[in-house]
Amino acid sequence: MTTTTSVYHAGSRAVQDRVGVRGAADHVGRSVGQGIKPVAAAFLQLQPLLVVGAAAPETGRVWVTPLTGDPGFVRATGPREMSLAGTPRPGDPLAHALASEGTRVGTIALDPRTRRRMRLNGRSRPTPGGFAVEADRVFSNCPKYLQKRESWETVTDRVPGPARHTRRLTDAQRAFIESADTFFVATVHKDGAEVSHRGGNPGFVRTVSPAELTWPDYPGNAMFLTLGNLTADPRAGLLFLDWTTGTTLQLTGEAHTDFAPDGERRVRFAVTEAVHTERALPLRWSAPAYSPANPTPPG
Repeated sequence: MTTTTSVYHAGSRAVQDRVGVRGAADHVGRSVGQGIKPVAAAFLQLQPLLVVGAAAPETGRVWVTPLTGDPGFVRATGPREMSLAGTPRPGDPLAHALASEGTRVGTIALDPRTRRRMRLNGRSRPTPGGFAVEADRVFSNCPKYLQKRESWETVTDRVPGPARHTRRLTDAQRAFIESADTFFVATVHKDGAEVSHRGGNPGFVRTVSPAELTWPDYPGNAMFLTLGNLTADPRAGLLFLDWTTGTTLQLTGEAHTDFAPDGERRVRFAVTEAVHTERALPLRWSAPAYSPANPTPPG
């Protein structure tokens, strides 16, 4: 049985207490389970995209990678098991991790058409043609800050470009980040990994320099799983993607949270390495309708 004690570690509790939302967090935490309910299984089977985060065993760096396929490529194959038909591209920062037994992973399935998202965390194991995750925690998030995209299609003749590795952000990459309305962030703790979604109007993420970017931590569900992890372990990974061209930008580094006296929270992320791949994903989504919850970024 999952309890709020097992859902939250000391890092999350410290942030909840600092913000004054422990009671709300306990209420939300009761929705976290270990099993994949029928409604969640049906949701998974409709998705063409799953985002996975973990620490690479070779370097210890945290990365996020997107996996795609025809609906049904990710599905529930047991009361506590999710299976994927497919693996990351060769050379992906998480290719080895997801081919290894027992890697602690966080995953998120996000459907812009319905503005629904589901998170499943656990341990991976390789399978013929893919991998499976035995679930430790399964839960859904509210649609706040999630942009609506009505439809998607698979571009069958799209050919991925080579993965370009850099230590700093180029001007083009900085512009790419600052035009984003969505990104994914992976964090880790001693018992697992988390992948979360961050959304806002374009401009909500700012690049301070070629080595640092920052974003506001908008009010959410009071769980503070991501910020809680960062209080104990600053390692993090980010994924930005172009929903039209399929281009991806994967970043790894360290993140810290600044708490302002007025209650505003801002996360600062220092870049250790970037992997930029043109046309990495075959999916092309329709234009977004921005979430009505998005604050307007300061000019």
